[in-house]
Amino acid sequence: MRIEFIFDTVCPWCYVGKRRFERALAQRPGTRAEITWRPFLLNPDIPPEGIDRRSYLDRKFGGPARVNRIHAAVASAGAAEGIEFAFDRITRAPNTLNSHRLIRYAADFGRQSEVVEALYRAYFVEGMDIGLIPVLILIGEKLGLPGRELEDYLRSDADIAAVMNDNARAHRQGVNGVPCLILDGSYALAGAQEPDILLRLIDIARQSETELALSS
Repeated sequence: MRIEFIFDTVCPWCYVGKRRFERALAQRPGTRAEITWRPFLLNPDIPPEGIDRRSYLDRKFGGPARVNRIHAAVASAGAAEGIEFAFDRITRAPNTLNSHRLIRYAADFGRQSEVVEALYRAYFVEGMDIGLIPVLILIGEKLGLPGRELEDYLRSDADIAAVMNDNARAHRQGVNGVPCLILDGSYALAGAQEPDILLRLIDIARQSETELALSS
C-alpha cells in the first residue's frame, strides 16, 4: 500500500496524526505500507532565521488566551498518543524548508520515518530550533546519517526546488490543511483522525487492492 503523508514539521496536529496513523496501521499487521513523507509548508514566508514564536502565534490567533486554549487541546490529544508537548520550551517559529530537506536526504538511508519522529520530538518536546542547520545535523547524526556529508548538503541548494515543487503539488491537489493522508493515490483523508476512522480508510484501500489483484 502506497501512503503519502502530507505534513509540516512544526504542525502539532501532524505529530498527533502520525502517532494515530501508526497505531491504526499496527492493527493491520498484514499491511505492507510504503510511506512517502511529502512537505506542506505552512509558513513559507518565515525568514531562514525564524521568528519569535509567541509573537507570531498571538498575531495569528488573536492573542494569548486563544493560543493557550489551542495548546491545551493539542496537549490533551497528544498525551493520549504518548506525546508530552512542551510548548513553553519553544521560543522560535522556524522556517521548515531545511527540515524537509533533511527528511528527503534521509530517504537514501531508509531513515525517513525515524527522522520525522526525531524532528517532532526535538521541536515539540525538547524545544529545539529545527530551523538551524547545526540542530538538523545533530538530529541526523544521532540516527546514523553522515554528519559531514549532511552539512554539505544542507548548506547547498540541493533539493530546495524539489521541496518547493512538492509543496506546490500538494496545493494543486487541493490540500489546504495538514495532516493529509493519501492511500494508493486514490483515498484521501484530512486531519488528525482517530485510529478507528483511519482503519476504515486502510480497509477500503486494502479491499481495492485485493479486487484489483483478482481482476488482473
